[in-house]
Amino acid sequence: MSKSELVSYIAEETGLTKAEASRALEAMMNGVIKGLKENGKVTLTGFCTFTAKKKAAKEGRNPKTGAPVVIPARVATTIKAGSKLKDALN
Repeated sequence: MSKSELVSYIAEETGLTKAEASRALEAMMNGVIKGLKENGKVTLTGFCTFTAKKKAAKEGRNPKTGAPVVIPARVATTIKAGSKLKDALN
């Protein structure tokens, strides 16, 4: 499902216009980003948990040439499915 399809679905389910649904989805995504930046974790109980984890710099290899490459430190995001999501898919 693409973002535009999700916006259409939200609009149909809630009775909002597509513009309102799009703003609501953007607000939700921005809220998750803000929560990850400030707290490192966002939990949508039963649905999923987003977690930001700091990854240290490390040395890797260019797979084509085999030359060593420094992979810089970064923040990675993980998403763990909640029980309601798991149950809905199984």
